[in-house]
Amino acid sequence: MDRKRILMAGGGTGGHVMPLLAVAEELRLRGYEPWFIGTATGFEARLVPARGFPLEFIEIGGFMGLGLARKLRLLWQLPLSILRCLSLISSRGAAACFSLGGYAAAPPVIASLLRGLPLVVMEPNAMPGLVNRWMGRFARRALLSFPQAASWFPSASVEITGLPVRSEFFSIAPKDPAPELTLLITGGSQGSQTLNRAVRELWPLLEESRLPVRLIHQCGKRDYEIISRDFVSTGLSGTVTAFIDDMPAAYAAADLVLCRAGAGAVSELAAAGRPAILVPFPFAADDHQAKNAQAIVESGAGLMYRDHELTGRILFDHLRSFLTEPARLTTMAAASRALRKPGAAARAADILLEIIKT
Repeated sequence: MDRKRILMAGGGTGGHVMPLLAVAEELRLRGYEPWFIGTATGFEARLVPARGFPLEFIEIGGFMGLGLARKLRLLWQLPLSILRCLSLISSRGAAACFSLGGYAAAPPVIASLLRGLPLVVMEPNAMPGLVNRWMGRFARRALLSFPQAASWFPSASVEITGLPVRSEFFSIAPKDPAPELTLLITGGSQGSQTLNRAVRELWPLLEESRLPVRLIHQCGKRDYEIISRDFVSTGLSGTVTAFIDDMPAAYAAADLVLCRAGAGAVSELAAAGRPAILVPFPFAADDHQAKNAQAIVESGAGLMYRDHELTGRILFDHLRSFLTEPARLTTMAAASRALRKPGAAARAADILLEIIKT
């Protein structure tokens, strides 16, 4: 066993890969050698080598909503991928396995457990993903973002660390109420048709009422041309962009955020201390975004609407209410800020090294 090498398991989406990379960077700063197992089709194939970490590929597909043909393919892929992971662990060496879950994590986690490696999992959602639900019972430590997820893991293993978030988000200062309210709309890098539709419904209501609202709208590349053209014709205050390069600056300018409820989004909201109207992605596995949003609502930091519930009229009524009673928005912002968990990557590295050294 090479006590300097740590296997990083997980991939597929940026939401899985970016926190893994944050922990890997922390481990590298301390003289350790993280290496990754993932797929050639996931975000890890581009992001991991770009950061200078070794990446080994396996073939494995998702587990949710499979038809018969894909289930049969998975039954073939899973044992072969586990065998490949066992071989890679033997050749590369590893003192522990750190997993963020996701389908790409299943083979390396199973192989690590078969090799007797200590397992540390990080679960970013209020409802754990399938792999973490299956494997979490064997974890030496379970690092969570939401206490609502704790019941899926051995109680002695649980610690609420939060999810690694860029330090710039934690530097964002609280925003005092102003005569003009700034609403940030972001449906992620690809945009959201649901959010885009509701915001377009909002425009004429703002035009008619002259409510002092400024919009910062990240609409995605697909809809950018038509939305940006139509927005200019309204004469409303704000900007429309396909993609926001400096998201911390956008959060700093915002009084309120309209967004989905993925783990990364809700962690950034807490780090920035911004209240939100959350619209969970309806096709998320196990409806986990709704569980995330509900946890934020219960904390007093946000509101939640399902896709079919969100309308421009609902947005308008909330904006008018917040302008009339700015203290409500201040209270929600404080509740959001209370959820922030700085230092999650450093804490994960601390725990891994504690386990390796014992």
